[in-house]
Amino acid sequence: MRLAFFYQSVQDLPAALAFYRDDLGLDEAWREGESTVAFELPGSSVQLMVDQRPSDDERWESGAVFEVDDVEAFVKERHGFRWLGETLEIPGGRLAAFADPSGNVIQVLDQSAEGSDQS
Repeated sequence: MRLAFFYQSVQDLPAALAFYRDDLGLDEAWREGESTVAFELPGSSVQLMVDQRPSDDERWESGAVFEVDDVEAFVKERHGFRWLGETLEIPGGRLAAFADPSGNVIQVLDQSAEGSDQS
């Protein structure tokens, strides 16, 4: 398991892009459609993923995103976790979200889809 992204949920992606790219000076790493942009964080292999919040579902709160080899196996091995919804198919693989004891959202993803390599 490794920290892959810090997920930042936003309501206005164009305003967020202007802020992170133009005001903070972060370099864009990749885009996914019209709703998601990742930025390089200087001196780090971790990226900042800025995403137009897809729904009010609590799994889309801002927080850490860890990459694991297999999301389904990770979920099955952790019976005591408070999982937030079902595992989702995402571009490149699968994603699941859970809450820590303080209610902070943590996501885990895998890059299980053939040819995926965004990290």
